[in-house]
Amino acid sequence: MKIRTILFDLDGTLLDTAPDLAFALNAVLQEQQRPPLPFSKIRPHISHGGEALVRLGFNLAEGDPASKPLHTRLVEIYSAHIADHTKPFDGMLETLNTLDKKGINWGIVTNKPANLTMPLLEKFKFACHSACNICGDTLEEKKPHPAPLLYACELMQILPENCVYVGDAQRDIEAGQRAGMRTLIASYGYFRQEDHPETWGATGSIQQPLALLDWIDR
Repeated sequence: MKIRTILFDLDGTLLDTAPDLAFALNAVLQEQQRPPLPFSKIRPHISHGGEALVRLGFNLAEGDPASKPLHTRLVEIYSAHIADHTKPFDGMLETLNTLDKKGINWGIVTNKPANLTMPLLEKFKFACHSACNICGDTLEEKKPHPAPLLYACELMQILPENCVYVGDAQRDIEAGQRAGMRTLIASYGYFRQEDHPETWGATGSIQQPLALLDWIDR
């Protein structure tokens, strides 16, 4: 089936948000009289959200009630510095411009809530160019549930089999598969040591954003 639409994850796929999220985590750690973590340790966990970053920084188990106020504070700091150092991955703007010229729609489906997503999209002028912007609180379900991807298709009036979903986390690939789309792993994104993307069953992978164009042509 002909590819008519590309859907992108946000953190670790469209935008390199790691520097500002790492800053926010280290700011919370320092407020709690804890030493900051090196960026190299934080970066692999960025795609798993603020709660995962708090668990990493404070060595907390999932569901630990101590994480809630720490996460609230992390979001406060991150919101105030949300685009200090964030930028599109190298080649992404050229990729999006080429998709526009080819008449291929593109949109964004992220688990990031709208109050953190939209300021980023507006800063980089993605909000007015993308065909849809589906955030983590747009629907009740989030990835790996396929509902956000299927909702994107509904909004763009496109069949899932004509879509490709690009992401850097296993839940991205699972959501795309469950939605009936082809899936690509953004290998330039954020990966933990325990991640094994070669086992996720994606349609393929790209080493850099511009490689998406070659993949589509093939």
